[in-house]
Amino acid sequence: MYTYKTEILMVSTKWFSDKANAADISMLDQLLNERAAEGWELAAYDYMGTSTQIKGAFVVTFRKETA
Repeated sequence: MYTYKTEILMVSTKWFSDKANAADISMLDQLLNERAAEGWELAAYDYMGTSTQIKGAFVVTFRKETA
């Protein structure tokens, strides 16, 4: 059995594109590495832009086996 944890990682403001950039990917990598060090495993993620496509976020779900 697993315990799940979902986090929202806001990305930088977008003015001309709703795509993630290198700084956003770096923030995601940092979050993944921090949670892995705590024993969490990546279960799923998604990138979500807003309706105005100015601000977006990664929705990241981790899992950890329960004892």
